[in-house]
Order: sequence, then structure tokens, then C-alpha cells
Amino acid sequence: MNSHLTRQVNQWIANDPDSQTREYLQALLTSNNEAELASLFAGRLDFGTAGIRGVVGAGPMRMNRLLVRQTTAGLGQYLAAQVSDAKRRGVIIGYDGRNDSKQFAQDTAAVLLAMGYQVKLTYQVAPTPLVAFGVKHFNCAAGIVVTASHNPPQYNGYKVYWDNGAQIITPHDTGIAACIQSKSTDIIKLMPLNDGLASGQLQRLEQDYYDIYQQAVLNAPELNASELKSSGHASLRPELVSMSYTAMHGVGAPMAEAILAQAGFTQVYSVAAQRLPDGNFPTVAFPNPEEPGAMDLVIAEAKAHQALLACANDPDADRFAVAVRKDNDGGESDYQMLSGDQVGILLGHYLLTHAKHLSQKDGEGALVGNTIVSSSLLAKIADSMGATSFTTLTGFKWLMNVAQQRQTQKQPFLFAYEEALGYTVGSTVWDKDGLSAQLAFAQLTAELTRQGQTIWDRLSEIYRQFGLHFNAQISIKLEPNTPNIGEGLRAKPPLKIGDASVISIDDIKVGIRTLADGSQQTIDLPSSDVLIYRLDNASRVIVRPSGTEPKIKCYYEVITAMGSDESLEKANIRAKAQMDSFIQAHQASLPKG
Repeated sequence: MNSHLTRQVNQWIANDPDSQTREYLQALLTSNNEAELASLFAGRLDFGTAGIRGVVGAGPMRMNRLLVRQTTAGLGQYLAAQVSDAKRRGVIIGYDGRNDSKQFAQDTAAVLLAMGYQVKLTYQVAPTPLVAFGVKHFNCAAGIVVTASHNPPQYNGYKVYWDNGAQIITPHDTGIAACIQSKSTDIIKLMPLNDGLASGQLQRLEQDYYDIYQQAVLNAPELNASELKSSGHASLRPELVSMSYTAMHGVGAPMAEAILAQAGFTQVYSVAAQRLPDGNFPTVAFPNPEEPGAMDLVIAEAKAHQALLACANDPDADRFAVAVRKDNDGGESDYQMLSGDQVGILLGHYLLTHAKHLSQKDGEGALVGNTIVSSSLLAKIADSMGATSFTTLTGFKWLMNVAQQRQTQKQPFLFAYEEALGYTVGSTVWDKDGLSAQLAFAQLTAELTRQGQTIWDRLSEIYRQFGLHFNAQISIKLEPNTPNIGEGLRAKPPLKIGDASVISIDDIKVGIRTLADGSQQTIDLPSSDVLIYRLDNASRVIVRPSGTEPKIKCYYEVITAMGSDESLEKANIRAKAQMDSFIQAHQASLPKG
């Protein structure tokens, strides 16, 4: 066996605090399994803007206790150098319900305590938004959540928030990664948690802190749930709304149920089989509300109660999904999932309409945003109400950091979303929050129910005013030897896609928009390998080439007028046919190599 590899493995074993992973590596050494060891020691899990995420196992290419300790030591070193008074301000730590999360969180706390940091550690599993909220609430230097969100059971992760309460962005990711690498052979010092508790350096965040977050959501001016309930607001009758709910074997149920109950929603039916945290996720193949079958149990629960909504949080409760009851002419009911864009549009419209606290006019002066791959409809709604909109690269790290940079006293941040079921309402939490999003959607439903309307009525109303915006995404696999697709598209940009002419091309990699007449404009976005094509029929396609394999991801949007007497079903059928034709034409236009 390779002597360098053997030394690496033996050094890891010497430092690994977990007997199970130590014994696994030792068995691989004993059996001379060089191929498996080479795979486990081929590098280390990359630390990026989303932190680290990977399969739990042994060695630096897996999530495990030693990797978590080394990561924390590197992060602690970087924070001390970059954030003013970092050790006194301290770090808040929370964790989800996955099998190793509590242990990883305790290891994280022990390392930071030994480095001299004040540490706040949740006393039990916690929704990710509760930790993000705590960064600003306590004026911490950073926040850490041990979570793999909606990934399969064998995964875990380590998510980092900066002192502004938002996810880290470049250059912090590369700076932290360099510090982690410098700690990769060090013996990591620890402080026993009991010693930290005794000295006051470690604080357990008990139920009273969870209640503080809950009240912050309920009292957020954008939602105003507590005041609406106490005043018996005539336009909002929460007791009329029935909904089923699932935490998807995650950590959301106690907080989601408490927030809804406090806001007056008394008809909430949780899926018992998925209510408690279970890191094995026994009833779902993939604990992601977007995956086929993941919503089956919550929809069945909704049907049993004839509920209006079937709602879900993902396992760390930072995302929100909903299926809405649709009553057919024959008296039958079924449930249809809303897309992330549809939920985002409905919430944006609702919040802008009710943003009286911002000015004398609905929504005027508010700041809303979404990502470049999300629907363009939010910007049109905002513009119609005198609000300002912005778009960012994909990811809430960009949405929240840009929102903080753009907001002013006269232009307060109101709402942002991305199409992958992520939403944030106001500035209570500077990250996506599935709990406040669920409350906002329940309030919208209550208002519509009081008025004798449905979610489908509101969607139709919006589409009739602004056009039905139909969005789709698809990954396209190319032939193995296909040349770099991005460079091919740049070398020979398409003039037409199907029968429609290309009127502009945004190349985010170089920050240039090229119009049909050849003139150019600059684009204020960080560099990213993305191309955006806008067509003269108002359609749009966004192409993200893969840098590592012959594949591209494409995001499509078509817009079609919806007649005043046309049903949403018929308009959707027409829009889907238009979308299918557009996708086919676009794929045919791609370079063949």
C-alpha cells in the first residue's frame, strides 16, 4: 500500500474521537483495501458559501467528528481575525434531528469554548431559521447549524452565518477554507461542555429563547399576526382555514404548530407518522417536498379532513411547500402542488398589498427580490405598486446580502424568494424561513376565504393582470465528447430560438448584456457561468453549463395572456403547450459539437 496514504490514515486514526470510524479505517488498513482508503482520503470535503455537506463516514472526504472539529478550529481562527470582538460576541450553534447532528454540535461547541469563544448552544433540536435569527438577536460573531436540510438520510452538513445574520459569501468561504486546511494536522483542543456551563462561557438556549423567536415572527410588522388576532380583524378569519401539516421527520412541528395556534389557526392537522424528528426518514425515500411522493402523507391527511391546504416544511424547516385543494365541478376535490414561483408570487402580491406600515400607499417604497432563475412576475407586480425589485444569482446568500446592502429607511426590505421553495418575510430572519412563510400563506388563505375566494382565484386575478408566467427547468445531458457548451454558445450566439428572435443575451461570466443591434450594457452581478436569452415574444431561457460534465441546466419562462373569462386550467394547458414547444426548439438550437 502507498506509504504516504498509510501515514495519512494512521494520523487520522490517531486524532479521530469516534471509535466507530477509527475501527472502520483500521479494518481497511488491515485488509489492505487501498482503493477505498484512497477514495476516503482523496482530499477533503470542500468548504463553500453553504458550508460543508456530505455523506457521514470516515476520513476527510466524509462528514464526521474529526472533520467537524477541524472545520470549527479553522472557522474560529478566521472569525478572530475578521470580526471585531468575535470571541466576546460569541457564536450561536443549533442542530437538526439527523442521527449525528447533536454530537457534531457538541464537538463544535467544545472547540470554540477552548478557543475562548462565548457559545450559545440550543438545548434541543432547532429549526434553522431560529439559529439565523439568533445571530442578530444576540449580536453574535457568527452562527452555525449542523444540518443537511432535505438531503437523503446518509448526509449531514455544517452551515455558517456571518455576523450580519446572512449566509457567508465570497471571500469568506475561501478564507475559512484556508484556515481549515491549516488546522488539518493540528491536535484540536477541547473544553468539556460542563466546564463551559460552570464558568458561564457556555449558555444553553432553553425554551424561553424558542419563545422569543416565535413572538418575533408573530409580531413582525409584515405579518402583524398578534395584533390581527387580538383586534378580531374583519378581513382575516384564521379559524375558517383548515390545513394539514408535515415536518417530514424534521424539527419544524412544535414551532409551526405553536405559531399557527397563536395566530388563531385552530384547524391544523399534523401527520403523526412524520411529526417527530427521525434521522432515518422512514416514510420518505427523499425528505424533500419537491420530490415525487414526499407530499403523499400530508395530502392524504388533508383529504381526510377536507382541508384547504396541505403544508410541509423540509426537515430543518427553512423551506415551505404547499398543495392547495381544488374543487371540481362534480363535487370531487383533489390537491395540486404550487410551484415555488407560484407561492413566491402569491406571497409577494399579498405582502405588497398589505404593506401599509411602509407608506400611505400599498407597497410603495418596499424592497423585494428574487433570483435570476425565478419568475420575472414579481418585478412586474412590485413595479405596479411603486415598490423596488432586485434580482441576484441563485441562493439565499445572495438575496439576503444584497437586500441588506440595498435597503434604506425609506426603502425597507419586505420579501424575497427563490424558486426552490425558499422565502423570507421581512427582516426578522436574514435567510429563508419556512415557518414565517407558512404563516404568511395561511394569512393570505384566511383573507381569501373570508372574501369567498380561493388561492386559485387570486392566481387567476394576478395572471389576468400581468400575464400567465409559466416556468420550467430541465437538465440536458449531452454526448460525452461534446465540447464546452458554454464556450460554444458564446462563440456562436443564437439569433433565433424556434420562431422567436433573440433580443438580448446576458453573459453573467463577463457582466455584459448584448442587444440585438450589437450595443452592450454592463450587468451588476458577480461573475458566474450563466447565459440569459430574452426573446421578442417575452420568453426567456437561462443556461447554466456544468464545468465538470457534459450537461447544462436550463430555466425557461413563457408568458401568455389570460382571457377575462378563461379558466386557469385552460390557460395552463395552453401555456404548457407553448413551453413544450419552446424547450424543444431550444434544445434543437444547441451546438452539436
